[in-house]
Amino acid sequence: MKSSTKPASEIEPLANVRIDDEAWRDVVPDLEVCCLHALTAVFDATSKPPGQISMLFTDDAALRVLNATYRGQDKATNVLSFTSDPAGLPPGHPTFLGDIALALETILGEARDQGKTPAAHTHHMIVHGALHLLGYDHSDNADAQTMEDLERTILKVLDYPDPYAVGVEGAV
Repeated sequence: MKSSTKPASEIEPLANVRIDDEAWRDVVPDLEVCCLHALTAVFDATSKPPGQISMLFTDDAALRVLNATYRGQDKATNVLSFTSDPAGLPPGHPTFLGDIALALETILGEARDQGKTPAAHTHHMIVHGALHLLGYDHSDNADAQTMEDLERTILKVLDYPDPYAVGVEGAV
């Protein structure tokens, strides 16, 4: 059966999780479960067919290299998403949507500066990266509003507050 005909909760694993910096375990002790819940909520909220995603939990130095190499920006960033081209996959193979990489120090700093919990901000960045893999963008105001509304909806399902609200514990 093709992955697009199964509900997200039946695709295992949705994410291939690689942890390059074990300090991530202090932020979110069970990253694999976190990723599964976040990605299931993304697929359910968007009604997009589920697919597999590779997740890299690393540090700022690694994200800086990726950002410089693939985006021409020589600086660390919180999350990067790299879409794949599923056209080359054999028939019946689960769709591989792409890769998401998250930088520990940047995410921790943003969480602190925005008054969010590190876990809330990590979940937000996983959701944000997954939405990019599904074709959502924030390049203009209308697209940004659509993407932010989806992020709010998904994070509410995950029991996290609105990431764009001001003055709410766990949010901006």
